[in-house]
Amino acid sequence: MGGGRKRGRTQRRHFKQGRENVWKHNPQRPPAGEAGEGREGNPSWQPFATENPAFEEYYKEQQIIPEEEWDDFISMLRKPLPATFRINASCQFFQDICSQLENDFRKSLETEVSDEHGEDAIRPLPWYPGNLAWHLNFSRMQLRRNQALESFHEFLKRENEVGNITRQEAVSMVPPLFLNVQPDHHILDMCAAPGSKTFQLLEMIHQSTKPGLLPNALVVANDVDVQRCNLLIHQTKRMCTANLIVTNHEAQNFPGCNLAKFCSETCMDEAKLQRLEFDRVLCDVPCSGDGTVRKAPDMWRKWNAGMGNGLHRLQVEIAMRGMGLLKVGGRMVYSTCSMNPVENEAVVAEILRRCGDSVELLDVSSELPELARRPGLSTWKVRDRGSWFGVHEDVPRYRKSVISPSMFPSGKGSKDIEVNTDVLDADMKDSTDMGEEGEQERNTAIDDSNNGDSAKTEEKTEVDCESGEAPTRYKKLNSTSTRTEHSDYPLHRCMRIVPHDQNSGAFFIAVLHKHSPLNENQVVDWVKSEQSIPEDKTGKLEKDLGSDKVSSEENIVPQQVVDNTNVVDGEQNGDMDSKSSKDKSSEDAKVIVDEAEKGQAGTRDRRRQQNQGRWRGVDPVIFFKDEVTIKSIVSFYGIKDSFPLEGHLVTRNPDTSHVKRIYYVSKSVQDVLELNIKVGERLKITSLGLKIFERQSSKDGSPCTFRLSSEGLPLLLPYITKQILYASAIDFQHLLQYRTIKFPDFVDAKFGEEASALLPGCCVVVLREGKINR
Repeated sequence: MGGGRKRGRTQRRHFKQGRENVWKHNPQRPPAGEAGEGREGNPSWQPFATENPAFEEYYKEQQIIPEEEWDDFISMLRKPLPATFRINASCQFFQDICSQLENDFRKSLETEVSDEHGEDAIRPLPWYPGNLAWHLNFSRMQLRRNQALESFHEFLKRENEVGNITRQEAVSMVPPLFLNVQPDHHILDMCAAPGSKTFQLLEMIHQSTKPGLLPNALVVANDVDVQRCNLLIHQTKRMCTANLIVTNHEAQNFPGCNLAKFCSETCMDEAKLQRLEFDRVLCDVPCSGDGTVRKAPDMWRKWNAGMGNGLHRLQVEIAMRGMGLLKVGGRMVYSTCSMNPVENEAVVAEILRRCGDSVELLDVSSELPELARRPGLSTWKVRDRGSWFGVHEDVPRYRKSVISPSMFPSGKGSKDIEVNTDVLDADMKDSTDMGEEGEQERNTAIDDSNNGDSAKTEEKTEVDCESGEAPTRYKKLNSTSTRTEHSDYPLHRCMRIVPHDQNSGAFFIAVLHKHSPLNENQVVDWVKSEQSIPEDKTGKLEKDLGSDKVSSEENIVPQQVVDNTNVVDGEQNGDMDSKSSKDKSSEDAKVIVDEAEKGQAGTRDRRRQQNQGRWRGVDPVIFFKDEVTIKSIVSFYGIKDSFPLEGHLVTRNPDTSHVKRIYYVSKSVQDVLELNIKVGERLKITSLGLKIFERQSSKDGSPCTFRLSSEGLPLLLPYITKQILYASAIDFQHLLQYRTIKFPDFVDAKFGEEASALLPGCCVVVLREGKINR
């Protein structure tokens, strides 16, 4: 069941307007151009500079590529990024699109384009399975401006809008492929917006599904920013899926839903879902985004070494939360569009250090053999305020709260700053509040700890790198450490994709396997020793980074930097009316608390009352159980009993008399919803399900108050026995051409008679075999 079946003019206009408004419009600057390309009609416009001495110095020192390849590497970074796209193999017109690309456009482009781009102007990416991903020898700007490419450009826009293809950077398609998704997997995309990778995951679970059937799989797509969630929803709506839930949480604090914490064993139904865990986790974290410099050349101007340092701690916390939510035996992919080892290998090494033998970094060199990749680094340095450091011990004392031991290959630091390495699985954790005293202790290092953040963006990305002024006695200190160290972990199993290998952007990928539950020891020591960022500071950081930084292909979110890996089931700041409490149970966290003394019983009761569909600004998810309405729909459309409706219909309006839209959810989504209700609606759900029925107002007095939705029709069509007609090609064409047609005017007289016999209200017209003249 795929997208591509919504070909109505209204839908196309809707998606086009949404994309232009959200992805392209930015009042702070003129539309982005390619590096070196002029802007007609704007004499003040200057092309982006493609030089940054600090950038070149940094990556030469890190030795991410051999010295003899440096000129090829930097030269490729200064060239515009070729456009790429992927075909949706689950869409109805998949074979037609493949044929059109191979037989029509591939030949015509080579003939029409006479410059250096003509030869092999369009070709499949050799490493993507099934020839589903295609590479163009043109940048997106060139594609828009070249008159010879106009028809092909219109084709791409049209098919992208209806979900038949997705325009996405080639390297951005890589991480989901290493998840090895199966049809029954529950998958979490932790930092999902704007949604290209989420759409790719949905393609995978729907690819082998027959019309009228749903896979057993589930995708939960999460993002911290509400506006970016809206973009994510618009992106994934093209898929028309009932197997998706979109949530709005901080990734590092994604809530755990463990039924054992909320009711006794006697009231638990073992046949139902007991806790929310995932077979696969995509952890494509916020990063500095310097691997996207080819498509976002403004990155040359903004880049500095502090950007990666400021994000490292958040990246670790998100990755650890993902590992806690991963099932034993599951696979997690950690990825960034950054080339910085502090954001890449250092994070992976810290995951392995904290998880011990429970997690393995997989060697996936045999997977996707035609994908050119480089092994991960085993040694690197950290740059801070103009100085290089090879070991944490050489970092000045006043900077040790900012430059953490985990940024270095060994992950070791002096005893006064070393943190505990233990973590917990999703079902072992609950909310924890460090209190005002703990927050005051954190304030001293916050402004320095976030030297920078950035976003992978196609538009302008503004980064305010705070100065972090040192005490006067340190200001002239500019020492550089000469000592270096190597990591003991097999980081060569990580993958670095560099631009000059296959004419792409840059990316980093690591594939991790969870062998056993994570360690629960010494949680109290970790909570006491680990630093966290208070709410007022994280709010300032998010404001500085800008919440409107959006790329149409990469999913970077200016996440709030909160270092509380072990605070897994805690509520997000501002998400709930009540604040998080200190109720760690002795069974789950080995923290014994006198609840009577702390008043936790009352706090927990109040919190549960406030959680009953009371997420601020978000409508609750309600199972639709109005039997009278459901029976009228089933009777009017003749829906077969084999199509399950009970427990699969939901709405966002608790007042059933005013319900405007009814959504259909898969069995996997239904199970999660039921669990979420039982645990007090811990998940903040912004979107879910497939719109299948919409309320209608009929002047002719239709016996059914709901019409079929175009989004849900492909799923429901095999089960409809009434209000359905089969038209010849000519009559079908006339229905599309003319606003009204009288029954006697149909070419097929029998079709006209059948149409006149229908009850007033919604009906479905299906094209019989044949072609429509265009």
